[in-house]
Amino acid sequence: MNKRKFLQSAVASLCTLAALTFVSPTVAASENWPEKPIHLLVGFAPGGPTDVVARILGEEIGRVLNVPVVIDNKPGAAGNIAAVNLTNAPSDGYTFLYNTSSIVIAPWVYDSVGYNPLEDFEPVALTAAVPLVLITNPTVPAETADQLINLVKENPGQLNYASSGTGAIEHLTAAQILSLNNAEAEHIPYKGTAPAQVDLISGATQFTTTTLNTAIPPIKNNQLRPLAITSLERSHTLPDVPTVDESLIPGFESLAWQGIVAPAGTSEDILTKLNAAINEALKSDTVIKQLDAQGTMILGGSVEEYKDYIDSEYSRWGEVVKEAGVEPR
Repeated sequence: MNKRKFLQSAVASLCTLAALTFVSPTVAASENWPEKPIHLLVGFAPGGPTDVVARILGEEIGRVLNVPVVIDNKPGAAGNIAAVNLTNAPSDGYTFLYNTSSIVIAPWVYDSVGYNPLEDFEPVALTAAVPLVLITNPTVPAETADQLINLVKENPGQLNYASSGTGAIEHLTAAQILSLNNAEAEHIPYKGTAPAQVDLISGATQFTTTTLNTAIPPIKNNQLRPLAITSLERSHTLPDVPTVDESLIPGFESLAWQGIVAPAGTSEDILTKLNAAINEALKSDTVIKQLDAQGTMILGGSVEEYKDYIDSEYSRWGEVVKEAGVEPR
């Protein structure tokens, strides 16, 4: 009897020891993360504004983590293709999405995008934002934003504005500015920012709101006239251009923001480690200098702050889409 009790006690001790020393593969993987290259999906073509920022930041994140960060371009459908790719990726901490604000706008614009931005992704960090700029063809007789609005009101149906596509942030920002001023102009959607800008320069359209980094070259060449910036603070890139907030609509802000999200189910430990690496990379002199030259605002912050930001922006743009009368397609 004593022998049986001894054996039972020994077995129990061994089980307890095994439980204490066993580390699950998931925990071990997150503790040793990263051990191999990280893939960063980008929903736009190589060389585009989003791709450029992703590569600048990805290189520095790789330096901080001591592993390569590989940019994997999945262009198409305003970034939706890359977002859907992420939902199908393993949540092992080696595939992430360099997202734009389109992840919270697209679900309101399309009948089905193949993902839910509040459920299918784990926010990691808000990285940067690009203000938009209200610009006109130089032949338009308006030197300020309020002059443009007055011109639109005085000439109903005579002025139109370009955008990179229906439901894009350029379209929605311009539509909101007009709506808040009880002004109406015809919207001319294009298949991308480049063709929209070409027609604006030629005079086929009269004005638009577009991201600052894409507008800087034609503005510097006097091909387009900037009237207002959509950030709350003036851009040092165009310091003489007032904000919409100070010149037309108090409190108005519209930013083409960017960040990094992971597949749902990615461990909290990995999210925390990558968040720390991103925030460190954003403080790099190299990153600051390169993004600064493009008029890109450097942000950063915690995982929780990015989650809250995505939630609030999702609700906000849903209202803007409805007000603009955009029908899901």
